[in-house]
Amino acid sequence: MSAREVVAAFLSRIAEINPKVNAIVTLAADRALDAARAADARLAKGEAVGPLHGLPIAHKDLQATAGIRTTFGSPIFRDHVPAENSPLVARLKQAGAIVVGKTNTPEFGAGSQTFNPVFGATLNPYDITKTCGGSSGGAAVALACGMLPIADGTDMGGSLRNPAAFCGVVGMRPSPPVDGAAWETLSVDGPMARSAADVALLLGALTGRPLPDLERHFRGVRIAWTTELHGVPFDSRVVEVVARARSSFESMGCVVDEAAPDLNAADGIFRTLRAKAFIEKHAATVAQHRSLVKTTILEEIAVGEKLTSMDVTVAEQERAALRSRVASFMNRYEFFVLPTTQVPPFDVALPYVTEINGVAMGSYIDWMKSCYYVSAIGHPAVSVPCGFTADGLPVGLQIVGRAGDDWGVLQLAHAYEQARGEYARPAL
Repeated sequence: MSAREVVAAFLSRIAEINPKVNAIVTLAADRALDAARAADARLAKGEAVGPLHGLPIAHKDLQATAGIRTTFGSPIFRDHVPAENSPLVARLKQAGAIVVGKTNTPEFGAGSQTFNPVFGATLNPYDITKTCGGSSGGAAVALACGMLPIADGTDMGGSLRNPAAFCGVVGMRPSPPVDGAAWETLSVDGPMARSAADVALLLGALTGRPLPDLERHFRGVRIAWTTELHGVPFDSRVVEVVARARSSFESMGCVVDEAAPDLNAADGIFRTLRAKAFIEKHAATVAQHRSLVKTTILEEIAVGEKLTSMDVTVAEQERAALRSRVASFMNRYEFFVLPTTQVPPFDVALPYVTEINGVAMGSYIDWMKSCYYVSAIGHPAVSVPCGFTADGLPVGLQIVGRAGDDWGVLQLAHAYEQARGEYARPAL
């Protein structure tokens, strides 16, 4: 098929499905078709094309896209049109991807529920009364509904993994860059798709690295398995579905033990470095437009304003110690598997989860610990669909690898998909 035919087919799907779920909030259809024609012309001339040649993509609305509206989910930037592309957008364009628009995100990407005052909420395609998660919620829904073949997202506390779990797709938090301060690497860009193989394709384009073989035998590989993370509450419906997936890993020959690293210190580390990151990224903008910013962001900024340089230094030191302890644990286990999320998709009218199993959540991020504890250690992690609750809501399991072993994580995710079998797509 030509690139133009592919792009036209996806645009047709977007026109049919997007009004039902509100995943793609800015559409650049004519621009995409022009780019597809140019891509076909390059191929016809025998020119070199990239690994994503002709594949449509809609970028998360936190990524600057030259000539296409980029709002960051904020009324402050409702009509903002950047002059330049972000590094991620530029890299994927160079790889041959064709931009068809932007996907929805919560305001400044804060929180794992995708709604904002500019575009409203994005709905879960398996049950439109439920949230799709976030903050890469628009991307996850677009993938689940077949409106995109690949998508990008960002992940600080679970923003690639959480919506992937809620929408039955694959979302990967890759290893952060090796340079920079801790809070600067807490948030990473990453790939999403409907399979581990497609995530691998996109990750290769993002990193510019050649793709190793995804096929691997896992007989004898030791895996730490838990649905009880040091007092972190998990909804029984999530535990039940994830527990059933254990047999698939055992059928691959994995040695699966009930075990988990001690991640208790991750909570304070993440909260401190997150607040520092919010100050670095958003304090100046928020100071000029406080009346236009949601309360949870104002609260995050307030926490950050109280931080001292000693607070940040201590958090960095504690993070280094935590990473060392986890590395020792993962000398015994090559992978660590746990539920991606603590709850299944919840009511889309609820801004965030307020209690789990009778345990009250103290803040809007307390229900995301199963993801943000992993963010604090900086290891690569991927969420893979593993089943459905009794009422048909998707559940994901999270595969965490050793530091820097992004490809190993994808290999195990790919092997698990094969053992699991086909995953039901939403009937929209």
